[in-house]
Amino acid sequence: MKIEEIESEIVEEFEMFDDWMQKYEHIIDLGKSLPMIEEKYKTEDKIIKGCQSRVWLHSELINGKVVFTADSDAIITKGMVALMIRVLSDHTPDEIINAKLEFIDKIGLTKHLSPTRSNGLVSMIKQMKLDAIAFKAKS
Repeated sequence: MKIEEIESEIVEEFEMFDDWMQKYEHIIDLGKSLPMIEEKYKTEDKIIKGCQSRVWLHSELINGKVVFTADSDAIITKGMVALMIRVLSDHTPDEIINAKLEFIDKIGLTKHLSPTRSNGLVSMIKQMKLDAIAFKAKS
């Protein structure tokens, strides 16, 4: 499935909820389904800089596609990284680098996050795109 199609699915999901409390609950639920990072990757060098909570992100290139796993010590942040992984994982480096990620504004996420969480989201996206750039440069 293309990144844009996944984004459309997420926008539709979020439209089903009436208020932001329900949307936050959905984000928390998404965090529970996060592809878990192996313990051996929960190291300092895997922590995303710029996040208030601790977020570990690991990426691998498998058959030409970047696969992300992650974990966080905060439930909302865990849900946010789960959303980003759902959209970007299992795509080529070029697809990730060029992803516009318009769903974030369409679901109103940035408007409803605290400034520190918003910065954390930007840091997550930046790290995922940097990883994709690094894989592209190697191939």
